[in-house]
Order: sequence, then structure tokens, then C-alpha cells
Amino acid sequence: MRGGWGGHPSCFDHALPQIRCSYNHFSRGPHMQLSFLSFVPNHGGPRGAAASLADGVRLFQTAEREGYDTGWVRVRHFEPYLSSPMVFLSAVAQRTSSLHFGTGVLPMRYEDPIRVAEDAATLDLMSGGRLELGLSSGIPTQSMLDPVFGPSELSFSAEAQKRALRLRAVLAGDALINSGEGYMSIPPHTDLTLSPPVPGLAERLWYGSGTVAGARRTGAQGFDLQVSTLNGEETGVSFDEGQLQQILAYKEAFAAGQAAGTISAARVPRIAAGRIIVPLLTDEDRAVHREFIEGYESGMGADGRPLDPRVPLRFSRILAGHPDEIVDALLADRALPHASQLMVTLPANGAVASHERILRIVRERIAPALLPVLA
Repeated sequence: MRGGWGGHPSCFDHALPQIRCSYNHFSRGPHMQLSFLSFVPNHGGPRGAAASLADGVRLFQTAEREGYDTGWVRVRHFEPYLSSPMVFLSAVAQRTSSLHFGTGVLPMRYEDPIRVAEDAATLDLMSGGRLELGLSSGIPTQSMLDPVFGPSELSFSAEAQKRALRLRAVLAGDALINSGEGYMSIPPHTDLTLSPPVPGLAERLWYGSGTVAGARRTGAQGFDLQVSTLNGEETGVSFDEGQLQQILAYKEAFAAGQAAGTISAARVPRIAAGRIIVPLLTDEDRAVHREFIEGYESGMGADGRPLDPRVPLRFSRILAGHPDEIVDALLADRALPHASQLMVTLPANGAVASHERILRIVRERIAPALLPVLA
């Protein structure tokens, strides 16, 4: 079997069952975690939507049995994907026992931070502290939704940032307002804070970024970092090199915050890096995923640049093929050794059985060849 990054044996190696890949953000012993990201695609119609949600929960149960550390969900408004993550993840919490789960990402431009905090607090308590909240601004073109969710005098990104920081302050127990003369069960002159309180959840907040400047800001603010399959800027370098620049900027800013005392010295920055992984072992695998692969790659060149040169983005290519080929591509990825979590990004559409098969093949044929990375 291959060695992992640097030629070392892997903590996923079945020959080493006593070792489990883990990453405790309260310790300084990070190892590469294995997670996945699902869109929870809607198969259409009321009955199809209900079945899709049930399939989504089933996928999380499968991932837990396969030994994944975390399951993430995309959040999409008015699209045929998951739009209400807290409700969905509550069902996941009741049907799993050890798997962490979270949002990748929650578009904060259109979220009420107080209500998100209340829902998140309840969910985290019900799940025994397994919630991971990934936040971001969302897709800027969604500004078309401003008339639906309400306008803002701030820019799209600035409004999302404002709400994300407000959410963290509420989760941390900051006072929102004084009760004045009091009302109902609240006594007079009491500072109102989040109820129920959730110690620790404020330190399980991630922020999704696709630029060096955004990653640097995320580090300075003390969030954990999610980088995905899209770089939001074109810097003239490959996708993985561009993402490496983001991660290094993030770590530098995080360390500076710790040195300045604005971030706890006990915190270890966590970085989840998404890669689209589609193992193809059989003709059936190739047939099942052909439409997704061809559709995804039709709008970009071999280097991940959009065919329209006016679009300053860089996409990650799909890692599709034999597991050995995928392992080689992951080991050659310059950004991944600096991450603490490999996020297997599943196809946006498809039956749950095909997604379960991807998770199993990754766990059995790909993950054993990857080293726990000491970032």
C-alpha cells in the first residue's frame, strides 16, 4: 500500500485499527479528518422531496458506519436542494450518535443571527455537542433575492460579515439588551442573553472563503476555515496553489491574533478542504456519473478556468477515475497537506445509493493511502 503524504503509513490503514483519525480543536494534535459534503438533492414533487430528505438522513447514517468524522450540507434557497438545514440536521442528530454534522455553508446575508443562534443552540444540546456551523456570505449573484429577504445598506459581503459576527457574539453569551421593567418570566433590569446557553459552540464556527483576502480576514477573526471547489479569484496559479496561498494567509492571521491576545492560545485552527471525488470502478459507475462529470466540466478548460475569460474564477477539477489515480492526484495536491480535514464533495445530483458507494470506496480504497497531516 502507498505511504501517505511524506511516505508515512496512514491512520486510516485497516492494519492499524487502534488508531483513529481525529482532530480535537482543544488539543494540539491535529490529524487529517475525513468528511463529506452533500447537497441533499430534491428528486422533485412533494413525495419526491420527502423521499429525498429521508435519503439524505440515510446518507449520514451510512457515513457514520463507515467511520467518517463529519457530514456537511449545502444550503440553497429556492433551488432543488436543502433549504432548511437546522430541521434536517435535527433528524440526523436523532439517527446518529457520534458523527459531527454541519452547514457548508449557511449564507448569512439572508439569515437572522438571533434565530440561527437559538436553533443552533437547541440542536447542539440535543446532539451532545456535535454541531459544526459553517458560515459565509453566500453567492453574490443572489442579491436578486434582496426583495425577498430584505435590502441592506451594506454590501453583500459586509452585511453577511456583520451578521456572522453578531451570531458568534450571541453564541458566546454576550448581552443583547436590558429587560428594563421586565416582562413575563424575565425580571426587571436583566441582561438578555441566549437561552439556552451553549458553551463551546462559538468556537465551532467556520467561515467559507475563496480568496486570499477573505481567508486572511477569517483567520484574524478566529473562525475555522472552509475552502471548497471554487477559488473566487484568478491569480495566475493552479487551483491547489491558489488555495494553498489562502490557507497560509489564514494561518498567519490566526497566529497573529493569538499573539495579540484576540484569539485564545488554546485554539488550534481547523481547515476543511473540499475536493470532488468520484471513483469509477465499473461501467455502471461511469454511466451513473457521466452526466454530472460532463456537465460540470463543460464550462471550463483543463486548468479549471471558465471558458469565458471575463470570469475571474478557478474551479477544482473532478477527481474521477480509478481509486489509485485519485490517490495520486490527492497526494500531489499542494494545499491538502496544510488542511486538517478532507471534505469529499459529492455530486450535486444522483441517487443516494451512488453517493453511498462513493463514500464506501473513498473509505476503503482511497483514505487508507493518505497520511494524517500534521498541519
